[in-house]
Amino acid sequence: MRIGAHVDPTDPLTEATARAADAVQFFLADPQGWKAPQPREDAERLRATGIDIFVHAPYVVNVATGNNRIRIPSRKLLLAHAKAAVAIGAKGLVVHGGHVNAGDDPATGFDNWRKALAYAAESGGFGLPVLIENTAGGENACARRLDALARLWDAIGDHEVGFCLDTCHAHAGGEELLGLVDRVKAITGRIDLVHANNSKDDFGSGRDRHDNLRGGTIDPELVVAVIRAAGAPVIVETPGGAEGQSGDIAFLRGQLAGETSAA
Repeated sequence: MRIGAHVDPTDPLTEATARAADAVQFFLADPQGWKAPQPREDAERLRATGIDIFVHAPYVVNVATGNNRIRIPSRKLLLAHAKAAVAIGAKGLVVHGGHVNAGDDPATGFDNWRKALAYAAESGGFGLPVLIENTAGGENACARRLDALARLWDAIGDHEVGFCLDTCHAHAGGEELLGLVDRVKAITGRIDLVHANNSKDDFGSGRDRHDNLRGGTIDPELVVAVIRAAGAPVIVETPGGAEGQSGDIAFLRGQLAGETSAA
């Protein structure tokens, strides 16, 4: 199982070495901005590495919203990041599920996702899996609760997308981790990536504050159980830089190796 971390984008391969990581995730542009990603000088080196690479789309992307001043730029920016991710050999592009504004019909958000994916297909496609990630908060979110996720998956139909399961987001969003993988797969049919994070806040808080795996309010064994059941690559998005994330990666490897030995 490939286990890695979200790292600074300046030199992700060096960051991977510092964490003994098999995988890395990083941004290709300002996560809070609307600027398109620029070509990377290290693209050839990234493509040639044996480390799995995942890209996270900017947080501002919200293809679900009914606000056209956000929705239209969002779908264009998502496509631009997909093309840039392909150029560096990334295995997937993670994007948050988005939300509609208060008072708007949630069905609008699901339909806007369908339109965004159709727009990408008409433009030549993403070129790699776009992994929709569950989110922690918002009563109008398209991928916080599993009932909303089911409506989203019904709307996007045959479009080729994947799913990224974040353990902190699920906990904060009010979804129990025990048995969660089976419930998600019953909807999506797949889990392509796990964001393994503990939470600083209580169950159902709606707050997206990550903690290291042996800290926080989630039993670490529940996070390990999610990873075991998902059988997908793992990225920790935990605090503490290289030291904190190295500890989390080593913890996961130790737990999973122990289970293998016991079996």
